[in-house]
Amino acid sequence: MARIVMKFGGTSVADIARIRNVARHVKREVDAGHEVAVVVSAMAGKTNELVAWTRDASPMHDAREYDAVVASGEQVTAGLLALALQNIGVNARSWQGWQIPIKTDNSHGAARILDIDGSFLVKRFQEGQVAVVAGFQGIGPDNRIATLGRGGSDTSAVAIAAAVKADRCDIYTDVDGVYTTDPRIEPKARRLSRISFEEMLEMASLGAKVLQVRSVELAMVHRVRTFVRSSFEDPDAPGMGDFLNPPGTLICDEEEIVEQQVVTGIAYAKDEAQVSLRRVADRPGVAGGIFGPLAEANINVDMIVQNISEDGKFTDMTFTVPSGDVNKALAVLEKIRPDIGYDAVQHDEGMSKVSVIGIGMRSHAGVAATAFQALAAKGINIRAITTSEIKISILIDGPYTELAVRTLHSVYGLDKQ
Repeated sequence: MARIVMKFGGTSVADIARIRNVARHVKREVDAGHEVAVVVSAMAGKTNELVAWTRDASPMHDAREYDAVVASGEQVTAGLLALALQNIGVNARSWQGWQIPIKTDNSHGAARILDIDGSFLVKRFQEGQVAVVAGFQGIGPDNRIATLGRGGSDTSAVAIAAAVKADRCDIYTDVDGVYTTDPRIEPKARRLSRISFEEMLEMASLGAKVLQVRSVELAMVHRVRTFVRSSFEDPDAPGMGDFLNPPGTLICDEEEIVEQQVVTGIAYAKDEAQVSLRRVADRPGVAGGIFGPLAEANINVDMIVQNISEDGKFTDMTFTVPSGDVNKALAVLEKIRPDIGYDAVQHDEGMSKVSVIGIGMRSHAGVAATAFQALAAKGINIRAITTSEIKISILIDGPYTELAVRTLHSVYGLDKQ
């Protein structure tokens, strides 16, 4: 017997037929003797509908009332799944986030989980009951419902798995695992059987949309073994009930991965914009004077490149922001211009960031050179480069994104079985 947390995303619970299918997945684990908690998202499209309603009602809406409205989508799903489970003979009960309770901070709309007391759910396990928990939500210090931001149900599931010391957290979605890159761009992309927490964190933060970044961070901190699985597989298909190696991708400690490839995957993010400040005075505090106000404006700055002039008096500062934040960033930079003292600001939109990721890069030289040579051979110009121990990110012109992804996927042998 094991303890499992199962999470089902919006496409997995999009209608009653799919909710019944989810119930069969849950029943399979219950029949195997496991203790099960389930975390659900809102039905596909419902959160967008609820968000639109709040904006129609009040364009400058109160964040607390916004949360009260949008949290209802997950509550509906939880109740429907509990009913579907009861209908096939499974003892189940639905619970909202505040009833567990999942305690969050006061950042309504983008709250962070502070604490979960797992004893409530453990009591349900001991009574032989499946707890169906509304994801994406908790309760803040002001005693109001607080939502966790987009993708928050993934975070709810991993946090609950950590709180009840689950043996595994299964994230069911509309894909059957984590791939070496986006199969829509590279048909030869392969599903990975295992990937380390660190690699998955990089993949998620650099454009792969399989898992929400914060959920991977939580899984890594609490060492929650996490499986990415497809809810569209037949619940009773061969291997689906295999506890140790079910179909999907296991996200786990690096030590669990016996054969480590140099490069594990290629991620990409489109719609990046490059902003450059020319001839900025090179003195202590300048970087803080630029990036502090951008952070206060909630503008996510990514790649940063600094070039010092030959005489050491000036610097060119180049960085990237999401294309949607360009105008806001330019407004912030214009406001701080008297304090910073730059000559000019330039920006280019329509950039893409392509990233090479792999824990094997720590112990192998020449990984970056291979990428640069391969892109040069295809005539792809590199705008900026950033690196870490396990990743290389390259900024290129948007129209070359797919070619770059396919080129890098091939040059590192990821298209080979």
